[in-house]
Amino acid sequence: MAKRDYYETLGVARTAGESDLKSAFRKLAKELHPDKNPDDKQAEAKFKEAAEAYEVLRDPQKRSAYDQFGHAAFEGGRGGGPGGFGPEFASSMSDIFDDLFGDFMGGRRGGNGRRTGRERGGDIRYSMDISLSDAYAGKTAQIRVPTSVGCEPCAGTGAKPGTQPIACTTCGGAGKVRASQGFFTIERTCPACQGRGESIKDPCTACGGAGRVTKERTLSVNIPAGVEDGTRIRLAGEGEAGLRGGPAGDLYIFLAISPHDFFQRDGADIFCRVPIAMTTASLGGQLDVPTIDGGKTRVKIPEGCESGKQFRLKSKGMPVLRSKAIGDMYIQVEVETPKNLTSRQRELLKDFERESHKETSPASDGFFAKVTNFFTEGKA
Repeated sequence: MAKRDYYETLGVARTAGESDLKSAFRKLAKELHPDKNPDDKQAEAKFKEAAEAYEVLRDPQKRSAYDQFGHAAFEGGRGGGPGGFGPEFASSMSDIFDDLFGDFMGGRRGGNGRRTGRERGGDIRYSMDISLSDAYAGKTAQIRVPTSVGCEPCAGTGAKPGTQPIACTTCGGAGKVRASQGFFTIERTCPACQGRGESIKDPCTACGGAGRVTKERTLSVNIPAGVEDGTRIRLAGEGEAGLRGGPAGDLYIFLAISPHDFFQRDGADIFCRVPIAMTTASLGGQLDVPTIDGGKTRVKIPEGCESGKQFRLKSKGMPVLRSKAIGDMYIQVEVETPKNLTSRQRELLKDFERESHKETSPASDGFFAKVTNFFTEGKA
């Protein structure tokens, strides 16, 4: 049966670039790989077909020969083509998958073909409580974090001072072993070194061969002005030390802002509920209210002020993170009903009630007038 066109096999145009070829083959390989389709001969055949097409088209010289002569370029010794599915092609495909999928096919290696044995350290999460005032002004805080740090006696290698790790004798330092099964070359993590590619004959007594020990460190953290509840601060390289000299992880600080005695925050705006006496609401007056910067400001209360009325204080709110903008502050007054009255106060209020008229309490007077009409009309 005649072979399908390589471009048609991968589903790409003849003008497809390297990234297009790689993307197309990656998609087909994931879909047709034998590990996902055990005992499916049709999928296996399609996988081989796609692998052959990509192996040719990814190589500029082979692709040029194919574009000029088609499949005949690799028949009868012309063009130095794939040459069937022998060990060399299997090895080539192993390199292709290592490039495409990295750890999916066993992990990347160092420049000399060996795994380095060094592993990146883990990331650390640290929760910090700060006040709303700290979030407003920003601060520099000192924190103590228990974490893994590089072992000093062995300089993080895990080997006894004066010695060095040696390449694993089972995998030759590659960190993985191969087993050929027909067309396929199966790679597995080396059971002797667990994929590190090296072993330690004489472990460091201080760290037991891990290359790191647990200690508590003191770090300085800069908290910028305007941070919000849940803000995450990343300190690169301040996480756990890497295994056997590998790169350190990162430290992530999650901020939680404690509730304030006076203020409630909504984004960059601040709200403050202020109770006022009934007499102040009726006669008007002035109030000194606190502000988030630690100062105070005077608010004028007009005569006949009702409960729930808000007064806006421009630019008295929170700063916006990494911006020059500043939010506003809103004062919301709550009129307090008098309690625990003396006899004299009761008499004064009764005198006030007798002197009241429609204009004194227009809202309540109007409401009960409507109620009276409602019942009167309902009986008619």
